[in-house]
Amino acid sequence: MTAPTSAQYSLNLRVRLDNVPGVLGSLATTIGDAGGNIFAIEGFVAKGPILERDIVVNCRDAAHQADIVTAANGVAGVTVLDHFDRTFRMHEGGKIEVLPLCPVGDADDLSMAYTPGVARVCRAIADDERVADTHTIRKNTVAIVSDGTAVLGLGDIGPKAAMPVMEGKALLFKEFGNVDAFPVCLDVSTAEEVIETVVRLAPTFGGINLEDIAAPGAFAIEAALKERLDIPVFHDDQHGTAVVALAGLRNALKIVDKKMGDVTVVLAGLGAAGIAVGKILMEAGVGAIIGADRAGAVYEGRDDLNPAKQWFAEQTNRDRRTGSIGELLAGADVFVGLSGPGLITADDVKTMADDPIVFAMANPDPEIDPADVEGLVAVMATGRSDYPNQINNVLAFPGIFRGALDAHASDITEHMKLVAAEAIADSVGADQLAPDHIIPSVFDKAVARRVAAAVKVAAVEDGVSRLAE
Repeated sequence: MTAPTSAQYSLNLRVRLDNVPGVLGSLATTIGDAGGNIFAIEGFVAKGPILERDIVVNCRDAAHQADIVTAANGVAGVTVLDHFDRTFRMHEGGKIEVLPLCPVGDADDLSMAYTPGVARVCRAIADDERVADTHTIRKNTVAIVSDGTAVLGLGDIGPKAAMPVMEGKALLFKEFGNVDAFPVCLDVSTAEEVIETVVRLAPTFGGINLEDIAAPGAFAIEAALKERLDIPVFHDDQHGTAVVALAGLRNALKIVDKKMGDVTVVLAGLGAAGIAVGKILMEAGVGAIIGADRAGAVYEGRDDLNPAKQWFAEQTNRDRRTGSIGELLAGADVFVGLSGPGLITADDVKTMADDPIVFAMANPDPEIDPADVEGLVAVMATGRSDYPNQINNVLAFPGIFRGALDAHASDITEHMKLVAAEAIADSVGADQLAPDHIIPSVFDKAVARRVAAAVKVAAVEDGVSRLAE
């Protein structure tokens, strides 16, 4: 199957056109015949013998971009003056910057912002460290920490190659939660080095967002940092995914009129995200959960389990079912995939209970193509933006950290995650809820505000807020 065109491979063509009837039409036709999808054409009024305009074309991949350039150059009356990959252009020079919050226009400003006035604030913090939470960037700053060992679907590509992802995360923090986040990509070899480095950096930040760290090290790193630091520590690959998945499941169950405590969930993929999804589903009261990895069902007594899977086995699959993922799906109400492409088939889905719910969340290629189960499932969700019901972490982490920072929280509790999921789910009104709309749009900025408000209240209720100190 030919890959679809998308914005990630969008191409900007700067072209010179002879102002002759049919030239623009010929160019558009040629681009279309070459498989390109014209996304935008700079507006213009045709005056003079020639026109110079920008045309944006969505392509399939880098090779397809080159084909489009060649095809455009071959159109009579058209000259390609310049072309560039818009994704790479967006990343030139990075995607974030530091801006001042106060003016330094004269000596008075300088004497307050810096020496000698700044010494007064330094002494106040030395006398009471809580002042740093209100009178430094700690009030609103999160470190996005990665060692580059599990970046997107790219694997262990190293800390420098991880930077564009962490910058993108920082951009989303600011855009949706007004949180100032900064990438901290570490050149380390062990989980202990990550832990020790972050502990030493922690005085600068109000929270730590762990990102793209391979399991099982990710579990040890998060646990150790939560133990040693008095600021929120949140591994977004685990808990952001879990929160949004639970939000989606809450609404999907409304569609099929089933109760959380009555359903059986089969969970495929027990890495960092899979374990976290399983844990939050347990906290939410799901009736039964059965996990599976590459070797099949995970159950207590299987002798090849790492510590994280061993814990999962002890908490789930009470009947110690064995078998492949396809065999486990028989009679299940819900499938949640955090594994890889092509894991299940339409025949597997047909064996599920009535009105099956399928969350095939592997990216970029889901565990099953939505087209393969059209008409077989009651609700379908993926991790992709080009299908309905995208399970996207951006619905969770900006609001969760906004609420935690506003509460001056020392931790992010399970309760805070549960209320975040509820706030996301409730962002889809009863009149909007539909099989293809169980999750709010990632561009609905009201979602982060709702999440933040709920998380702040939960932090106070859980006794992890320093607001009352």
